[in-house]
Amino acid sequence: MEAAATTCYRHPSYETYVRCTRCDRYICPDCMREASVGHHCVECVQEGQRSVRQARSVFGGAVAGATTPVVTYVLMAVNILAYVVEVARSETVDRFGMLGAVLLDPSGGQYYYKGETYPGFELIGVAGGEWYRLLTGTFLHLPPDASFGVMHLVFNMLALWNIGRVVEGQLGRARYLALYLLSAVGGSVLVYLVSPETTAVGASGAVFGLAASFYVISRRLGRDMQAVNRFMAGLLLWLVVSAAFTSWEGHLGGLLTGGLVTYGLAYAPARLRTSAAQLAGGAVLVVLLAAVVAVRTAALTGTI
Repeated sequence: MEAAATTCYRHPSYETYVRCTRCDRYICPDCMREASVGHHCVECVQEGQRSVRQARSVFGGAVAGATTPVVTYVLMAVNILAYVVEVARSETVDRFGMLGAVLLDPSGGQYYYKGETYPGFELIGVAGGEWYRLLTGTFLHLPPDASFGVMHLVFNMLALWNIGRVVEGQLGRARYLALYLLSAVGGSVLVYLVSPETTAVGASGAVFGLAASFYVISRRLGRDMQAVNRFMAGLLLWLVVSAAFTSWEGHLGGLLTGGLVTYGLAYAPARLRTSAAQLAGGAVLVVLLAAVVAVRTAALTGTI
């Protein structure tokens, strides 16, 4: 007696006699996936992949997800695009750059704060309540007609390209992006704390934060620290030299913030290296930075 013809469970028009060794359903060549024993169907392969625990680095980031430095590419693109806008519209720096404080004229006008107060003028923090400047200023750079000009952008992007790819590969995309943004804001906060009358722009704070992260990562992984120490010595020299052109406060603030964040990721007890615990730690740091800004604003305006 001739056996009844069987068809693929996904393609009924395809006659087949091969079964999935896991679920025992008939599968055609298009649905076959080679296994250690026999073949599996597409659904069984997908179910098996979901049950496999994803590999993670010592810092908690997904290893597989960081093979291509997507976040680094995106951050570079955003910085370059912001510079194009800045060149096309020169008022962009004044509108979105990091500016700590302004004087509010009773008639309604605003003036740059230069460390002096005048009778009848009200002093307002972070450019009159425009708190977004703490972050937007870090995506802008010195305009072409400045003494350092476009090289400010070029140097920062080269540093981001070289350091960012390494750090992103170790931390994973989400943690790397959080580190970048926190370092950027940390640099702006120190600018506001030390020099509220200064207008500051540039990704240098975030880049210095990545450099500090690279140092902590290298120590945690037991790399050759002689080469890393030489790199950091050159970076600190750049911090001193660049003070003549850009805000050293932003550089130092980013360096300290990036180092602190990565130290927490690298050396926290194992039970605190979960995504939830690290997210909570990041939230605490944001609250701390916000508190520093609030206290500095209160000190400037004379409310404390």
